[in-house]
Amino acid sequence: MTKKKTAAPVASPVPDKETEPQRFVRILARGEFKTLKAVLDHLVADSVAMNAALVTTNSYPMFLGKLGYRVIVEKQLHEQDCYTRLGPAGGIRAVIPLHNTATYSTLVTLVNYDSTVTTTQKSVDYYDDQLAEFKTQLMNRSGNAA
Repeated sequence: MTKKKTAAPVASPVPDKETEPQRFVRILARGEFKTLKAVLDHLVADSVAMNAALVTTNSYPMFLGKLGYRVIVEKQLHEQDCYTRLGPAGGIRAVIPLHNTATYSTLVTLVNYDSTVTTTQKSVDYYDDQLAEFKTQLMNRSGNAA
């Protein structure tokens, strides 16, 4: 019986150096950050500014503040009512609903034309957790795998 020699596995080539903005965008595109990405996509800020703000903050309201947005926390927001005020006349740039199937509730975030973000405390808590996890993955160099 003869043994076949198998070639040693070839290491995949190291990709070109990834820039911080590219890394920010790549990690934000992961499925687990879909809802956070929906909010960030409606802010008037680029990934360089967002990356700089994220590195120096530890909460969602502080992060938004560094981007020039003031957070307004309401007790309750009705999603359908918000759509009626969508547009410059109503002051709402974007309505971003988060349908939480575990609690059968909808968390609504509004990005407004006057550089404010209107939301509920439950939404702030949710996005605080999302932002913390995003920051952890962004700062963790050992977990570069997609």
